[in-house]
Amino acid sequence: MARSKKSQAIVDGALSMAVPDDSVGLGVDIVEIARMRKIMDRSPTFVEKTYSAAERAYCDEHTHPEVHYATRFAAKEAVLKALGTGFSGGVHPLDIEVRRTNKGRPYVVLTGRAREIAREQGVREIPLSLSFTHTDAVACAMTITEDSIAAQERRRDPMEELTKQFKEARTMLDDLPASGDSKSE
Repeated sequence: MARSKKSQAIVDGALSMAVPDDSVGLGVDIVEIARMRKIMDRSPTFVEKTYSAAERAYCDEHTHPEVHYATRFAAKEAVLKALGTGFSGGVHPLDIEVRRTNKGRPYVVLTGRAREIAREQGVREIPLSLSFTHTDAVACAMTITEDSIAAQERRRDPMEELTKQFKEARTMLDDLPASGDSKSE
């Protein structure tokens, strides 16, 4: 059954969900653990230049510290991707620190230029997920801005909107004369 342009527009409008530009940033990064081990062996100062004292202490307390260094480096890269930048424009690896809550959940602390960029963008929160396999470390970061939170609060539930529009269409149909009805003058 073909839909009229008006009914198609109603359905399309009810099902669409616009997201404001730059209101949410997403960053994912993968680091090969063997490559991190080679970098650490080749350049011992890399660790001091890239990781905070707390990050180094956390990584070094594990049997295979390269796994945790790789995971944290992936996190730093993922955060920068979520912010829409890289290690450029004055951002230094030490500007992004990965910490853990008492329950072990990772979180990010920004300082320096990374913090300035986040404030300029109105970043309110940066959820972080870390994982690793035998060969790779993976991190995913998301920047949630004040604008995205405000947009979410303004956004209507698409199913609720569709239900409302169907009720309006049903009312219009109920008001139409039945096809078998004839009116006499």
